[in-house]
Amino acid sequence: MTEVRVPTLGESVSEATVATWFKKPGDRVEADEMLCELETDKVTVEVHAPEAGTLAEIVAAEGETVGVDALLATLTQGDAAATPVADAKPASSAAPAAAQSNEVKMTDVMVPSLGESVSEATVSTWFKKVGDTVAQDEMLCELETDKVSVEVPSPVAGVLTEILAPEGATVDAKAKLAIVSEGEGAAPAPKSEAPAAAAPAAGKDVEDAPAAKKAMAEAGLSADQVTGTGRDGRIMKEDVAKAATAPKSASVSIAAAPAAAPRGASNADDASREERVKMTRLRATIAKRLKESQNTAAMLTTYNEVDMTEVMALRTQYKDQFEKKHGARLGFMSFFTKACVHALKEVPEVNAEIDGNEIVYKNYVHMGVAAGTPTGLVVPVIRNADAMSFAEIEKAIAEKGARARDGKLSMAEMQGGTFTISNGGVYGSLMSSPILNPPQSGILGMHKIQDRPMAINGQVVIRPMMYLALSYDHRIVDGKGAVTFLVRVKEALEDPRRLLMDL
Repeated sequence: MTEVRVPTLGESVSEATVATWFKKPGDRVEADEMLCELETDKVTVEVHAPEAGTLAEIVAAEGETVGVDALLATLTQGDAAATPVADAKPASSAAPAAAQSNEVKMTDVMVPSLGESVSEATVSTWFKKVGDTVAQDEMLCELETDKVSVEVPSPVAGVLTEILAPEGATVDAKAKLAIVSEGEGAAPAPKSEAPAAAAPAAGKDVEDAPAAKKAMAEAGLSADQVTGTGRDGRIMKEDVAKAATAPKSASVSIAAAPAAAPRGASNADDASREERVKMTRLRATIAKRLKESQNTAAMLTTYNEVDMTEVMALRTQYKDQFEKKHGARLGFMSFFTKACVHALKEVPEVNAEIDGNEIVYKNYVHMGVAAGTPTGLVVPVIRNADAMSFAEIEKAIAEKGARARDGKLSMAEMQGGTFTISNGGVYGSLMSSPILNPPQSGILGMHKIQDRPMAINGQVVIRPMMYLALSYDHRIVDGKGAVTFLVRVKEALEDPRRLLMDL
């Protein structure tokens, strides 16, 4: 007797609902054949048979809520197991080739490692199509996770026989993406568009996900108003959300908005000039995390300004020697990183975080440096910045920035930051209030350096000034601490020698 249990659901997910059983007691099942689907508040999880046998008993019925590792069903083993489906397909699809050579081998293309806390990804682009010849390590497709893009290379040289996860599909960390056949006689698998197209029609007899039923009731939608994307046309929770936010028909929109008619353009006309693009996973995650930050932290921002005269003079004097010796350009970020490290030692709560009812003080500084990329904002982390020299900081920032722009950052490189610096000045921002990067309690916003008239010793002089903004979590950082931190950063930048003297 073999037990079928709830698989790992994700780092922060502790329970799921049994949505659909695709087998009934007494049915014969193959190893890795899908038995049922579980639905969490975020994703749908497929449960596969651990081995071939017969489904003896279903312990958790449809609609039941189960925890991680809960018993779902039991299997009985038998010797009459059928030939696995995975083996049957290649044999029929490549029969002519097999007659010529026994060297044709089918190799699965699996989702690569996505990172410790990432459980799923979206297939963004296929660079090859079925029937294309591919070389070993040649890129087949690109996956997009919440934070990074992941390239999927071909594990072997051969022919791309079958694509199992099309563009736009969401796949879990252990999913099969495609099949590559090795050998000159390899051929693509026969296409089966007809059965796939028929699936939605049959979906009328398929039980919709419990969460989807609830969502439809709340949104006032009927099943015929929602297009199901689940197995056999099942309506999933995300399908209801999509239908609820879809634009109404042109006739309804026009009838509902007679006031727009005098302006000479109907809603339908406006719609024809609009473009709707689905949010990328990265953009959706950015939106979610920023909103969560505002909802969970008592965020407040304090401002100051810094005279950049001394830093600019020091940089001008030594930048050529610095680059010649260290092979890195001397920028402003190393000065700001050093100044923040200096200030964090005096005001450690800005470098701390809240964990339940405890405050966790970090006796190290993992500096997050926000970087804009073509796909959105990412925050690579410079680890142990408090122990690094100016040259080491500049090299690390340059290397992380280049990897961010190329989409090469790993999940590990963007986790564990204790404080963040965001430089909106490179885009011309004069003043802004940065949003916290949870669970961090502080973020420093740099801005554009601009010449302004300043009163110095009774005289009006022109000085290169920059506004600084510190956003902080007021639950852990008091106003006095926030102001003190910003003043220490200002003092260190206006007199960089203080950094050398640790003053």
